[in-house]
Amino acid sequence: MSGNDVSSNTVTNNENSTNVLKVNKARLKWACRRGMLELDVLFIPFVDEAYDDLSTKDQFTFERLLTCQDPELFAWFMGHETCEDTELNAMVQHILKRIKV
Repeated sequence: MSGNDVSSNTVTNNENSTNVLKVNKARLKWACRRGMLELDVLFIPFVDEAYDDLSTKDQFTFERLLTCQDPELFAWFMGHETCEDTELNAMVQHILKRIKV
């Protein structure tokens, strides 16, 4: 394999990684579209502005948070209830801290 082949493969791999990230981001933004506007305005900006800065573990936690039902999420974010899952609760708190000025 020549040096050009290696650099060509590296560019292709980088392009593939970038495409995977774009698809994942699009999928996340779609999952952030909820039945409640209050949740949309929390999640969509978070994905745009902060998701990439999360650790891999926190990214998975955020994705798991998106699988929860809207009434639960609403109660947690509005402070009516506390999520019993410590990782999810930490993510809720992290998102809430970002929006407080």
